Amino acid sequence: MMTTAKFQACWKLLEINEGGYTVDNGGQTRYGVTARVAYKWGYRGAMQELPEAMAMAIAEQEYWVPFGCELYPTPIAFQILDTAYNGGHPIQWLQEIIGSKQLGQDLADVIGFANPWEVVARFNAKRLRYLASLKQPQYANGRMNRMATNLEQGALHE
Repeated sequence: MMTTAKFQACWKLLEINEGGYTVDNGGQTRYGVTARVAYKWGYRGAMQELPEAMAMAIAEQEYWVPFGCELYPTPIAFQILDTAYNGGHPIQWLQEIIGSKQLGQDLADVIGFANPWEVVARFNAKRLRYLASLKQPQYANGRMNRMATNLEQGALHE
């Protein structure tokens, strides 16, 4: 698969949120890729050494392509990617925003007529409500910082 400039821009934003190696509720994680997912992709090394190129390939194949991110303007594509990567219901939220059950290119076409920043704002309102519903206060600060970064950094990429 040929990685696009749009994916690369969104990956760089995702890296701000995901950082390097950590151990969190998903276990050992590097670039946001859990050990379980990395091993599913054939990686057998230490998670602290997971190559960025492999993490990018996983992100592209597991989240970017299946969620049709390439179809959307970059600010929206990033929100979809980050939500798919971190948890949530990005396509359902987009459908609710436009009041339609369309999928794929049809959904992207309708979204394409909207103001992308209105879509991003409404999308993130839905995401914040979803995150609040998880009732996991130990992760609240990290999630709120992630959302602030998404709004701040996502605005830099059209």
